[in-house]
Amino acid sequence: MKNKTVDRTRQKSSTAGATAAHPLLDDIRPGQSLELLKELHILTREGKLNQDSRRKLKQVYHLYQFIEKLLLELGDPVGADAPIGITLADHGAGKSYLGFILYDLFFKAKPSGHIYGIETRSELVQKSTELATRLGFARMSFLNLTVAESAQSALLPTHIDVVTALHACDTATDDAIAFGLQKQARFMVLVPCCQAEVARVLSQHKALSLQRTPLSELWRHPLHTRELGSQITNVLRCLYLEACGYQVTVTELVGWEHSMKNELIIARYTGQKKRAAGQRLRELLIEFGLTELLHTRFTSLPDNAAKAAEPAAADALADR
Repeated sequence: MKNKTVDRTRQKSSTAGATAAHPLLDDIRPGQSLELLKELHILTREGKLNQDSRRKLKQVYHLYQFIEKLLLELGDPVGADAPIGITLADHGAGKSYLGFILYDLFFKAKPSGHIYGIETRSELVQKSTELATRLGFARMSFLNLTVAESAQSALLPTHIDVVTALHACDTATDDAIAFGLQKQARFMVLVPCCQAEVARVLSQHKALSLQRTPLSELWRHPLHTRELGSQITNVLRCLYLEACGYQVTVTELVGWEHSMKNELIIARYTGQKKRAAGQRLRELLIEFGLTELLHTRFTSLPDNAAKAAEPAAADALADR
């Protein structure tokens, strides 16, 4: 009996030692390069992971799970573009945590496929380019462009399969959507951030709105203006995508304790353009005094949806 007790104690001690020696097994995905995580400063040189890095890694991994399913759905392309493989453009790439982890866990094992990181800060583009070279990630490119500029750049192919934008600030998410529409993206994965444009427009017309409709009480106070502006922005984006032929899913990225900018929009191209979505979008623009955005943010809205909504919207205004 004594020997069994000693054996159990030794076994428990051995397990504890293994856990202490590999404290990150539960945090890091199988196959993930620890060297990459060190280069990204997610891991320290000693292989340790602090609380901030753990939270950041959890966000990226959670997003990776969504994107991986889409990449697997695309499969291995065949035909004239087969040598190119799956193409992915990551807008507002920053330090390219998402791009590097996507490449390491998915693209690296594929014979083809390319990731393009789009970033306006030249120093981050240079560092990411150097890191990709150092790691041998040959099918990664980093471009010092705005999202809007990238749509016209000859450095990107005419077609992109997947468009991602993780916390691209304010209108950069709208530019990413415009980019995806132009590049005929099969999927768009968006986590919007700092949606300020609509809030600015709401503020400009606040006095007129207060006279016109009691709904303006929803954005009378500045804090409510920002919050409502953010909500309206994402609702309009989803309607726009549906009107342009995408099936849209909206969910949480991670728990709210990790990030307040937590809304994840996944758009899957089906080709079925929803006329009703375009009509609702235009009606909302008129209702909230945002019609100036129709010709700046929603330029690909099908004409038939816009024209169908116009008489109804005009009648609604006449009744007030």
